[in-house]
Amino acid sequence: MSSIVFATNNHHKLSELREIVGDRIEILSLADIGCHDDIPETADTLEGNALIKARHVSEKYGCDCFADDTGLMVDALGGEPGVYSARYAGPECDSRANVALLLDRMKDAADRSARFKTVIALELGGKEYVVEGKVEGKITEECCGESGFGYDPVFMPEGFDKTFAQMTDSEKNAVSHRGRATAELLKILFR
Repeated sequence: MSSIVFATNNHHKLSELREIVGDRIEILSLADIGCHDDIPETADTLEGNALIKARHVSEKYGCDCFADDTGLMVDALGGEPGVYSARYAGPECDSRANVALLLDRMKDAADRSARFKTVIALELGGKEYVVEGKVEGKITEECCGESGFGYDPVFMPEGFDKTFAQMTDSEKNAVSHRGRATAELLKILFR
């Protein structure tokens, strides 16, 4: 296999996956296959949303593909934002608004423990696979760092004294939820 479709048009996720995978396999985006569909993420779980996207692309475009969904689960907020992480501050909001809302809701929280989880659904040769990656950590009291995207400036992984946004791409990818899920994906692709 020389290439596979990643069912996303999120350029941050796409570049991160391409860096993690390197030259082992070419990762194509939805735009690369001419897919400009708005695929609704209507499931109430990360796995459900990943499966919706992977199945849509596989069925409509007839290609092997994978899709992911990622959530940040904060203990003090009862697991929020979870499956709604990308639209936490509302459907029209961006990462800055999501982070600002999270920090506001966490301002008096003594327990700052949280975890990132990525679920990847793979449609390959008529078979379906689901893998995941998770990283434990905590929410910082303010934004720290300029790299990464999403909640990276406020998430400090366990065992580190810096946020994902303060890490180099290779440091983050070595320990991140997406890096761990991708490692599981590659085991299936190259077995």
